[in-house]
Amino acid sequence: MTNPNDVAAVIVEYQSGGSVVGCCASLRRNGVSDIVVVDNGDDFDETSVSGITVLRPRVNLGYGRGANRGVAACQRHPYLIISNPDVVVHDGAVRALRQCLEDAPHIGVVGPSIVTSTGETYPSVRVFPSVILAGLHAICGSWWPGNPWTRAYRSPRRDGSVDWVSGAFFMIRRELFEGIGGFDEKYFMFAEDMDLCWRVARSGSSVAWVPSATVTHVEGVSRAAAPREMTIAHHRSAMRFEVTTARGLRRLTTPVAVGLLWCRMQGALIRRRPRN
Repeated sequence: MTNPNDVAAVIVEYQSGGSVVGCCASLRRNGVSDIVVVDNGDDFDETSVSGITVLRPRVNLGYGRGANRGVAACQRHPYLIISNPDVVVHDGAVRALRQCLEDAPHIGVVGPSIVTSTGETYPSVRVFPSVILAGLHAICGSWWPGNPWTRAYRSPRRDGSVDWVSGAFFMIRRELFEGIGGFDEKYFMFAEDMDLCWRVARSGSSVAWVPSATVTHVEGVSRAAAPREMTIAHHRSAMRFEVTTARGLRRLTTPVAVGLLWCRMQGALIRRRPRN
């Protein structure tokens, strides 16, 4: 069991039904007792889970802003878990992530393996793509999911290292989270995890993953409530990340990257249009 004085968890909830109850239960089985739920959807029945802190901002703050509020409200444990509501934490996962941070002081963020409700592996560890890799992934990813560029983007490097981990569930040192200013609140949803890990790397810390630590993520529970809005938010956030993080010669290609993302967004919105 994890020392409950070491780890706090923040769950950002938005119209996820009863899944957050299971998430809280799985965290408690892993020894996490300090749990804060940020109810962005204002629909969580806090009587369904006792002994947790529930924040009700009465407006959808988005993922990053909600997580920042949750971190400010929880006790000052040295390790923080940020989680989606539709996650079930497998036994031993929290302990393994915490052990990774304890054993390697240079690591600031660590993520687990993520599987879907059907047991398939979700690509939760990724690299910061080059201009060519990002462009080919953006062009081919929607109609050829198994293309080599998307696989390279969504996989660790040959040496096992990664640049960023999914914001669906990860652990971070609280001192580091506060030191880099938490999530960038200009991101409403999506890419805030990539941006966080990018700033972690710039601060001198590393990002890692522990394949033996596993969580199940029922992806898309909250997203299903507003698919069009989520599609737009996804692409806008990707555009913002490219614009704000491009350095050196890459700045010259930023307009091309943004244009590709805009075209990809339009294609995704067309595919989501209801048919008469």
